[in-house]
Amino acid sequence: MGSVERSKKKIHLWKKAMLHFSLCFVMGFFTGLAPTGKSSFFSAATNGTTRFAPPPLDEMSQRKANVNRTWIAPTLPVKPRGQKTTTKLMVKQLPLLKPRRLLIIVTPTSTKLPYQAVFLRRLANTIKLVPQPLVWIVVEAKSDSTELPEMLRKTGIMYRHVVFNENFTDLDAELNHQRNLALKHIEHHRLNGIVHFAGLSNVYDLQFFQQLRDIEVFGTWPTAFLAANRKNVIIEGPVCDSSQVIGWHLRSMNNETDTITPPIHISSFAFNSSILWDPERWGRTSSVQDTSKNSIKFVKQVVLEDEGKLKGIPAEDCSKILLWRFNFRARSISNH
Repeated sequence: MGSVERSKKKIHLWKKAMLHFSLCFVMGFFTGLAPTGKSSFFSAATNGTTRFAPPPLDEMSQRKANVNRTWIAPTLPVKPRGQKTTTKLMVKQLPLLKPRRLLIIVTPTSTKLPYQAVFLRRLANTIKLVPQPLVWIVVEAKSDSTELPEMLRKTGIMYRHVVFNENFTDLDAELNHQRNLALKHIEHHRLNGIVHFAGLSNVYDLQFFQQLRDIEVFGTWPTAFLAANRKNVIIEGPVCDSSQVIGWHLRSMNNETDTITPPIHISSFAFNSSILWDPERWGRTSSVQDTSKNSIKFVKQVVLEDEGKLKGIPAEDCSKILLWRFNFRARSISNH
């Protein structure tokens, strides 16, 4: 009997321990589920009722902002029934761009000129800096040398190489013949642009070429002439009132002025090439082919006949020097 009572007591102790363990487990489980903040999950009310505690203010404002940002759509204007919607496009008008005129630069060259290759390369380096469009017409006597054609190809300039077979003993006659050949080339191919005769001795301000493109019919300008072994500079060219030519003069550095009658120097004027092949455009009845084989003489004659169309450049200050000419002919005559 004693052993049975002892076994019952052990069972009773085990049941009591298990009950105690279960109660502790349940209390620990619910304690872990309870919130740890200042506000409890459930709060006691005065009337014996239980209410949910309100969330913090910063949390409410954040939720409200999220709702406004996500769910509230902007109000769209209501279009009346039957009314058409028109959309106006604001187009900004661009300024009209004036196309550049073609410049036709004519350069006669001869082996009779001293340092021909050096001056030709110097002139090529200047023309390379001029904005396009531009064509360079170089005229020379026919020879077996390939130096000039190779030099022209390497410049990157658009060019025309014109050659002739005639022999000349007079340098001036040869150069004049070359200019006539260039004008015939322009007339035959109807090149439409502003023609300027650029000698090997010419030195330019790059603004000069921009001024050339503003010429409508005829243009002229003052030129500074520098002679070798002389201490003075001679100014040749027009006398202008603004851009209107009112006379011609030679002016030296000591302010001596001599009025002369043109002919104009070949490098002191430029003209619209269409007067060579489209005389009706300028109210004329004759062209180069109808009058004379000397195109240079014809052009000068037309210039002097229509002095009212002759404009001085630069237009705002016709006395500004943009071109210089150097005389190295004296040395060439002594060497030949």
